[in-house]
Amino acid sequence: MSRNDATRPSRRQFLATAATAAAATTILPRHVLGGPGFVAPSDKVNIGVIGVGGQGRTNCRALFQQDDAQIIAVADVAEEWDLSPYYYRGMAGRGPVRAEIEKHYSAKTPNFQCAEYVDFRDMLEEEKDLDAVLIATPDHSHAYISIVAMKAGKHVYCEKPLTLTVWEGRQVAQVAKETGVATQLGNHGRSSEGHRQVAEWIWDGAIGQVQEVHAWASAGWFADGRGRPEGTPPVPPGLDWDKWLGPAEDRPYHPEYTPFNWRGWWAFGGGGLPDVAVHHLDPAFNALELDNPETIEATAPWVDDEVASTGVLCTWRFGPRRNMAPVSVHWYDGGLRPPAPVGIDPNDPRQRMGEGGNGIYYVGEKGVITSGGWSGMPRLLPRELNRSYTRPEKTLPRVEGGHHASWLRACKGGEPASSNFEYSARLCEFVLLGIVAVRSKKQLRWYGPNMTVTNVPEANQYLKAHYREGWELPV
Repeated sequence: MSRNDATRPSRRQFLATAATAAAATTILPRHVLGGPGFVAPSDKVNIGVIGVGGQGRTNCRALFQQDDAQIIAVADVAEEWDLSPYYYRGMAGRGPVRAEIEKHYSAKTPNFQCAEYVDFRDMLEEEKDLDAVLIATPDHSHAYISIVAMKAGKHVYCEKPLTLTVWEGRQVAQVAKETGVATQLGNHGRSSEGHRQVAEWIWDGAIGQVQEVHAWASAGWFADGRGRPEGTPPVPPGLDWDKWLGPAEDRPYHPEYTPFNWRGWWAFGGGGLPDVAVHHLDPAFNALELDNPETIEATAPWVDDEVASTGVLCTWRFGPRRNMAPVSVHWYDGGLRPPAPVGIDPNDPRQRMGEGGNGIYYVGEKGVITSGGWSGMPRLLPRELNRSYTRPEKTLPRVEGGHHASWLRACKGGEPASSNFEYSARLCEFVLLGIVAVRSKKQLRWYGPNMTVTNVPEANQYLKAHYREGWELPV
């Protein structure tokens, strides 16, 4: 940890200075006045970013655009990450990202300094001005960090998927409910106009009852081969491998795991399905109320005990829900794509399905709604339906300022964020059940109220991870 309190202005220092100048006046810190998690609407939200690799750095840059956000600390197990071989590019980690943060804020606050930590728990303990944390670590540590932070009274933004397993998602949602802090999942499409239009069109009956949903992504290919990588290379200087493992069972360091390809192992991620389906299937989950499928089944070219599968085909089947007919939801990753709906010409650019290697379409009684991934703007097909359909009035509230702004308003006492943990834990459970089906290699029957696969008892082992001693979830 590094800190120079004399050169970074803070409310704590301001209060101390004011007390010296006016000893007769007693000033209490706002967290005492307002209770845990309180942020006055006029205040900036002081944020600590946990995990400043590529996605953590991306989130920092997004927060730079929010006038009511201020990053005061970062925590990462690596002094630096070289991301030049990957799509993030450049350098990340504690040192490079801290320097970028200080450069940004120093434009308005000369000599601004950001604290840095190896262990996020030290940050929570020592940063008394901290209001909130943004978590962008690998998936396997999301649940542990989120729960510790919420129990410390901090608002939490967590990258997707919310957790590694179904069981973890339920624990995180329960702690969020108990603590009442503001929460948000990093599925930014949830705050988009496209997400809302899809829901409004479906509820308006634009294509009649929806019978099928198909979504696809080029994601996958994080790891090659089978089993754990061979050899035990030395841990690079500046990396705390034990803390990188966190809750995961102990294993030797290998560069195949980090800084980028950790999604290729079941212990740390789950391949393309939880990586991207949380984005692409989010509008369908919301508009069609896709809680608690009746059955889930999945296939893949191979299923290994260690390496996450690529080329997954997954199907969730749902019975009637309120006034909605049964529906089948299909997922394709690793570059696989669904066939074009009947009556749609995939070679006609005016009838294009999705955008590039990503997309989703909904098949209804009267036509098709399609959009790109990440809750892109929808289109109606066939083109005759698109021309004749009268768009409904906007009935869903729009999210002003985007996904991070939604969370920051919630941190300051506004409406719950657009993808708060009550909602996003359910979304991620739906997606993560696909992983259970992939690893089980059987069609599963699901009973949501008891969180149980009823017909394949051995599949229930994939609902919960195994934790290292000392890293069990504090629930």
